[in-house]
Amino acid sequence: MSQTPDTTQARPARGDSDTRFFGQPGVLANLFGVELWERFSFYGMQGILLIYLYYTASQGGLGVDEGVATGIVGAYGGAVYLSTILGAWLADRLVGPERTLFYSAVCVMLGHIALSLLPGLTGVGVGLVLIALGSGGVKANATSLVGSLYDEHDTRRDAGFSLFYMGINIGALIGPLLTGLLQKEAGFHWGFGAAAVGMALGLTQYALFRKNLPEETNRVANPLPQGRLVAYGVGAVVVLAVIAVLVAVDVITADRLANIVIGISAVAAVAYFALILSDREVQGAERSRIFAFVPLFLCNVVFWSLYQQQFTVVTIYADKRLDRNLFGWEMPVSWVQSINPVFIIVLAGVFAALWTKLGDRQPVTPLKFGAGTTLMGIAFFCFLPMPGGENTAPLLGLAGILLVFTLA
Repeated sequence: MSQTPDTTQARPARGDSDTRFFGQPGVLANLFGVELWERFSFYGMQGILLIYLYYTASQGGLGVDEGVATGIVGAYGGAVYLSTILGAWLADRLVGPERTLFYSAVCVMLGHIALSLLPGLTGVGVGLVLIALGSGGVKANATSLVGSLYDEHDTRRDAGFSLFYMGINIGALIGPLLTGLLQKEAGFHWGFGAAAVGMALGLTQYALFRKNLPEETNRVANPLPQGRLVAYGVGAVVVLAVIAVLVAVDVITADRLANIVIGISAVAAVAYFALILSDREVQGAERSRIFAFVPLFLCNVVFWSLYQQQFTVVTIYADKRLDRNLFGWEMPVSWVQSINPVFIIVLAGVFAALWTKLGDRQPVTPLKFGAGTTLMGIAFFCFLPMPGGENTAPLLGLAGILLVFTLA
């Protein structure tokens, strides 16, 4: 879409003259805010989702089998990462990164509203689908919008990204604290409602200042030819119809969701690499680098598969094994999800200083990948010496394990 002259002139040029937000471009505050609230809602909802599914009706939950509930949460987590492919494609070929981010944030907010207002598994199904699709669009485009604020040689770029990620972790810290407290004191739907309100605040703030983003964020890098738009639209309708039929005939069921998402993810990964390698323009050094990236990709899959267990294994552990008594008051289950962001906030500067100090002597990237994944596995071994009785494991012990998560 074309922009009016006034709107175009209002957009700031990139450069180092704008230092209104802690020495960074002022518009970074808008991206910082929307990502903070998006992560607030995302982690706040995740903190109470699993127990909502398997808690009994008398506890305010849905009474779903614990194994099935864990599979649903795992499938949802996988769907978020899968949907980043769709979010990146929409930005690259249809509407541009800025509009994709905006509409994705709207989708996330609607998903949280559905979880808070719609009863039973209907709310879970509608809510999680919308949140997964929206979160994928946000994840795929937020960092590229941050990068658009800086010229190629702007020395503030790394600091700007660090500040942006600080917003992510502040949201991840506060979200589970508030939603967990509301869930414990008022009920699950109040917790989901808080996530919806948080996302609405972030979306409102973003909508008010989105016009200040650089003009290039509205550009579609590789526009889809008009003749193919209809074909893609028909294809999307067919896919949705097939999914609806498979759900109706009980091929896609709650207890199979995790395996289905794993299968789709594997196919998507293979197809993605095949698509890149089949491109005739990818030759020589670029082609060899893609092959070199494959082991890093597999290592990354293993790492995040383990790391995401904090929303399933760690949640169940906190509910059934952890002593959550704080001076005579039992803290909400979801509060353990706020431990990891605290460590990230504290240690981010430590690691940045460490790598800077080491300079050329720091480990190469593949070694960092391998060490991080190995350390992640060690973190799970740390559960073994913990007490095995009901609600007897010390909170400091779990905090220590989550510290290993963070170091990894």
